[in-house]
Amino acid sequence: MSDTQVTWLTQEAYNRLKQELDELIENRPVIAAKINASREEGDLKENGGYHAAREEQGQAEARIRHLQELLRNAKVGEAPANDGLAEPGKVLTIRYAGDDDEERFLLATREEGAEGELEVYSPESPLGRALLGAKEGETRSYELPNGSKQEVTLVKAVPYAG
Repeated sequence: MSDTQVTWLTQEAYNRLKQELDELIENRPVIAAKINASREEGDLKENGGYHAAREEQGQAEARIRHLQELLRNAKVGEAPANDGLAEPGKVLTIRYAGDDDEERFLLATREEGAEGELEVYSPESPLGRALLGAKEGETRSYELPNGSKQEVTLVKAVPYAG
């Protein structure tokens, strides 16, 4: 994530992520103790417990850095305007060219996710980038992984009320 990327979060999502961050930070001494205890068992090349504890520490530290960056750049509780524009924090209803079915999803980061009730697409995804700033009724196109172009029409964009 770049320093300039702002993430819109509900207060509930912000609180959940902040709690996760606090728990990870509190757990640092526990992981360090596991590493020290495993180190004292001897030969580090053959010590699976040591390597597992180091791996756990690496993953925890990466998650801590990610959460700190995300929360530092978060806009909390400020729902985007109900102006029909596709932007982060909105539930978008779209229709793909040649298809009558509509699809709904939340344009937001994975962390904001609506816990199963809606798909979440990142503004950084090909579809998210294509729709960013689109007005209701506007058609945009983006490139699929196979190189072909896909047209998509923004049917509706409303603020997420999660």
